[in-house]
Amino acid sequence: MEDADPHKANTPTRIVVADDFELMRIGLCTVLNAEPDLRVVGVGSDGEEAVALCARLRPDVAILDERMPALDGIEAAQRIRPLGVRVIVLSPQGDRLDRGRMARYGLDGWLLKNITRAALVEAVRQVRQGQILISSPDEASRLQQIYGPALPAPETLTPRELDVLRLLARGKTNAEIASDLALSRGTVKAYVEQIIAKLRVSGRTHAAVRAVEMGLLRMSDE
Repeated sequence: MEDADPHKANTPTRIVVADDFELMRIGLCTVLNAEPDLRVVGVGSDGEEAVALCARLRPDVAILDERMPALDGIEAAQRIRPLGVRVIVLSPQGDRLDRGRMARYGLDGWLLKNITRAALVEAVRQVRQGQILISSPDEASRLQQIYGPALPAPETLTPRELDVLRLLARGKTNAEIASDLALSRGTVKAYVEQIIAKLRVSGRTHAAVRAVEMGLLRMSDE
């Protein structure tokens, strides 16, 4: 059965993503579209857009930010789940719901927003198969299954690395950053590589997203 094993399905799992933060949307789409069995078919910036996209596209899974304008992730989920779409909500804190309330709200997954790339991909696959996933302090064993062993805390960035990171988060190229900060392109390239290594991320977009999650950047810095 296709739903029972999306890894082997001829058609990729179709996903709608909704988040009011552009960098988070880009990061989610980049991670998901890199997998051959997953495909983002719609992207929204608020809860109302998420509902409209799911009604029109009928994806397999919707990934929603908990806090969005128009409708938050939980309110949007209650409208989306009756469409036959499985719903994952990404939250900055994972201890607000228990399984009973999740079922009442129509959620299939309640995950921390700092979830790793590999864990998010696996969570989408598991939810597609009908599993219920929750990040909660009282479900440590379940968290371990989802997240895997805890990683060491990211290293501290220097003031100059933060300057580079702010410009990187605005979508500037190395050449543009070099011009703005009066540095050579080679120096900027080295700074970017150091930032990616220190934050333990896979690339520029993921670095900007992780920096916002950690409080190193505000959304207004983007």
